[in-house]
Amino acid sequence: MGLPSIIRPRKRNSGSEKYASTGPSTPVSNDYRNNSTSKETIRAATKTRRIFALTATFAYIVSWIFLVLVMIGNTYPKAVLDSIYFFKLDLADIIPMSIPNASLINSIAQSIGLHDFYQVGLWNFCEGYIYQGITYCSPPQRLYWFNPVEIIMSELLAGATIALPTEILTILSVLRITSQIMFGFFLTGAVLTFILIFLSPLATRSKWWSLPLAITSFINMVLVGAASIVGTVISLVFKYAAEAQKDLNIHASVGVKMFVFMWLATGFSIYGFAVHSGMGCCCASRRDLRTGRRTVKGGQVQPREIDIGDNRH
Repeated sequence: MGLPSIIRPRKRNSGSEKYASTGPSTPVSNDYRNNSTSKETIRAATKTRRIFALTATFAYIVSWIFLVLVMIGNTYPKAVLDSIYFFKLDLADIIPMSIPNASLINSIAQSIGLHDFYQVGLWNFCEGYIYQGITYCSPPQRLYWFNPVEIIMSELLAGATIALPTEILTILSVLRITSQIMFGFFLTGAVLTFILIFLSPLATRSKWWSLPLAITSFINMVLVGAASIVGTVISLVFKYAAEAQKDLNIHASVGVKMFVFMWLATGFSIYGFAVHSGMGCCCASRRDLRTGRRTVKGGQVQPREIDIGDNRH
């Protein structure tokens, strides 16, 4: 008689174990279980996330195009490229017209090798005359920096010299370091932007992809933004230093197209970072539906519902 009493609890326990084993550990929506509609359900539920991922991809494509224009600007004397530069040094009327025979002196300066203007890009510089346009561009050089003293002195005839503003001489060392930093940042930013074009769609798969994408996009944003800031500061400082010497009629101007391109590239990289940061906590992903953290009811994505009965032992 004691044997059945021992067996009966064991049967109840085995039944409860069977119930526990057959019950789902994580709730999955009925729409997802239905093989005939699972793809449509997932596609509809992740539409918002997919749209944001595609807009981030588009932003990186546009940013990369502008970065390419920044990098190839002023490399060759061709249409469009010759108008993309950081700053332009104008020496056409280096002797003020208030000086007697100023026109003659300026003509002599040109005859001994001085050009009317010098404009600077990321890889090299170009020079030329006002009525002829660009006549020469130096070969592209990595980690390039513009040294006006060395360039101008090397082009003058032997024994000829010209006084340059002292402000330009004092910033040459700073100009070299900052120019090389800017070059490295722009190049690295262009590479990362190109990679992010293909990685951005991965954010639709899982929110875990948003973490490395957000980190990568943040690094990219910092590099492109810092390079744009350095390029802007260099151009403005050089313009101020070139025009500070009133004894010489030197003019300098910043490249509007270059400024527009690099800051548009920065703006689109900021947008890409904002999108990937937001997708880390917002918008349902495919993994959310597959694991049951999000469910679909009535065509609407809802958070996982926790059944109190799941906690009974």
